[in-house]
Amino acid sequence: MSTYKEISGTRVKNFAGSDYPGAETGELWYDSANVDFRYKYPNLTTSGSWRTGTNLPYDATGVNGVGAQTAALIFGGEAPSGEVNTTNSYDGTTYTTVNSMNESRQISMNFGTSTSAIASGGELDGAPTSGKTESWNGTSWTETTDLNTARRNGGGSGSDSTSGIVFGGGEHPSYNANTESWNGSTWTEVGDLPTGQAGSSAGDSATAALFFGGPLNPSPPYISAVTVAYNGTSWSSVNSMNTSRRIGPRGSSVGANSSGGAFYAGGYDGTTQVGKTETWDGTSWTEEGDLNVSRYNSAGAGNSTSGLCVAGSSPPQSTATEEFTGAGAPIGAWATGTSLGTPRSNMASAGESAEAALNFGGNGLSALTEQWNGSAWTEVGDLNTARNGFMGNGTSTSALGYGQDDPARSGLTESWNGTSWTEVADLNTDRRQGGGFGADNTSALAYGGENGPTDNIAATEQWNGSSWTEVNDLNTARINPSGTGIVTAGLAAGGRTVPANSIKTETEEWNGSSWSEKNDLNTARYGVFASKFNYDDVFYAGGYAGPPGVFPLNTELWNGVSWVETSDMTTGRNAGGSSGTQSAGGLAFGGGPGPTQQAATEEWSSTSEVIKVLTD
Repeated sequence: MSTYKEISGTRVKNFAGSDYPGAETGELWYDSANVDFRYKYPNLTTSGSWRTGTNLPYDATGVNGVGAQTAALIFGGEAPSGEVNTTNSYDGTTYTTVNSMNESRQISMNFGTSTSAIASGGELDGAPTSGKTESWNGTSWTETTDLNTARRNGGGSGSDSTSGIVFGGGEHPSYNANTESWNGSTWTEVGDLPTGQAGSSAGDSATAALFFGGPLNPSPPYISAVTVAYNGTSWSSVNSMNTSRRIGPRGSSVGANSSGGAFYAGGYDGTTQVGKTETWDGTSWTEEGDLNVSRYNSAGAGNSTSGLCVAGSSPPQSTATEEFTGAGAPIGAWATGTSLGTPRSNMASAGESAEAALNFGGNGLSALTEQWNGSAWTEVGDLNTARNGFMGNGTSTSALGYGQDDPARSGLTESWNGTSWTEVADLNTDRRQGGGFGADNTSALAYGGENGPTDNIAATEQWNGSSWTEVNDLNTARINPSGTGIVTAGLAAGGRTVPANSIKTETEEWNGSSWSEKNDLNTARYGVFASKFNYDDVFYAGGYAGPPGVFPLNTELWNGVSWVETSDMTTGRNAGGSSGTQSAGGLAFGGGPGPTQQAATEEWSSTSEVIKVLTD
C-alpha cells in the first residue's frame, strides 16, 4: 500500500490544535493536543437548488426549449390567447425576442442548441397532433420534412439540426412507441421504445438518449417513474425516478444524456402540480431542492449541473424562469479579520477588494480615515469636515464622500486622492443616510436619503468629477438604501421609509439613465454591508430588520436577476462600511447596533473549507 508521503509528497504533519493555519486544502495532519487526525477539504453544497431568473416575456404553458442555461432557445407554447409561434433566446440574464416559428405549436419534440435546433410534431393551431418539422439556424426557422408519425408530448435528443432522434408521445388512452432518426433532411424509423410512452427527455446525441416520467400504455393513472435509455440501436429499461409524474419540462439538454446530466423538475403527480426535482447520474435518480414555483408543462434546457426551467402551468400559465445549480457548488463564508483602529458606525466607505478598502467619518462626528492593506488598518489623512450618516464610493486611493447627518443635513462633498481630502462641489439636494456608488472620485451616483423637510428622498444625482447633476428619481423614495455598481450599471436595495419606519425589500437597477424595479430581497432590512462596483456580483449582509433590536446575520447574493441566501455573518450589526465583490472577496467593518460602536472586521470569500475529524 502507498504511504501518505508517496501520495501527497509530504509527511503527515503534527500540529497541537484543532485548526492548523498552514494546512492546504486536501491536507491531512495530526492534532497532538486532541489526539486525532484532521483533514481540510472544500466546503461544497450537497444538494442542487433553484434560484429565480428573468421572467419569460409571455405567459405560456406547453413551451419548448433547447440549449444550455446561458444559451437557450425557448419557443412556442399556449398563451392565454391560444397557441403561439414566439421564439426567444436566453443568455442567462436576458430574453431577446428573435424570429418566430412558421407554425404556432406547443408540446413538440425538440433537440439541438440555441443556434442549431429541430422542433417537430406537437399540437399545432388546435390540431391535436402534427408531424410538421422546422429547423432553426440561429437566425430563422425553416419548414422541412415531416415526421413519419404525427404526435406530440414525446422526447428528443440530438446535437444540432443535422442529427437527432425523436421518440414516444401521444395522449391518453394511447401512447406511441415509435423512434425516428433525423439526418438533416429525412426521418427514418429505428428501434421502438419498450412500450408506448409520453414524457420528458434528455439528450445531446442521436445515440445516447434518456426518456422518463409520463404516462404509459396501458393507462390510467397517466403517471409513471419509468426511465428508458437509448444506445443508438435499441432502448432498455434503467432505474426509475423516485416520484411518478407526467408533463414535466420539455427540451433537449446540452451536456445531458443517458450517461448522466439529466434532470426532471416539477410536473403533475396525478393530484396537483409539484416542485420536486431529480437528477440522473447515469445510473440512478437523486432528489434535489424543489422548484420555487411548482408547475407542469414547462420548457427545460441545460443539465443537472446548470439547468433551466421556464414557464408552464402553476396554474394558470406562468412566465417564471428558474436556474438550477447542481450539488458541488462552492459555499462562501465570512472570517474574522483585524479590527478597525477606532470603533465607529454610520461611516462612509470605499474599496475595490478584500485587500484594499477605506473608511471615513462616523458617529461622534469623526473626521478619521483608515485605510486597509489586506491585513491591517492604518490611519491616514482626516476629512476636512467631521461628520456621520453620509455616503461614499470609489477605491482606497480614489474615493468620494458626500452628504451629512449631524449636526445638520448637507450636500458637502469631499474627494480623496490616496493621500488627502479636498472639498469639491456640493450635492444639489442636502441629505443624510442615502445610497451611493461609483468607480472613483470622478464618477458617482447619489440617491435616496432624508433631509428634514422631506422624510424620504427619491432624488438621484450624478457626479462627473466636478459637479452634481440631477437625473431620474428612484421609484421608491427611501432612506438608508444600500447599493453597488458604477454610474452606468448599479443596484439599490432595502432601506426604510420614515416616520413610520417601514423596512423595505425593494430592489432597483440603474441602467445609466433610469431606475427599474427588480426581484426583492428575501429579508427586509437597512444599513446593510454591501459590496462595491459590480452590480451583478453582489453580497448584501447584516443590517437592521426592525424592533426589538433585530440585527440579522443573513448574507444574500445577487447575480443580476435575483437574491439567494448563503452563509451568515459572525456578528450582527448595521451602519458600517464595506468593500469588494461577491466573487473576488470583500470586507464588512465597524457598525452598530444603536449607540454601541464596533471595530470588528469580517472578510468575505466566495469559497471556504471544512475541517473534518477522522474517526475509526
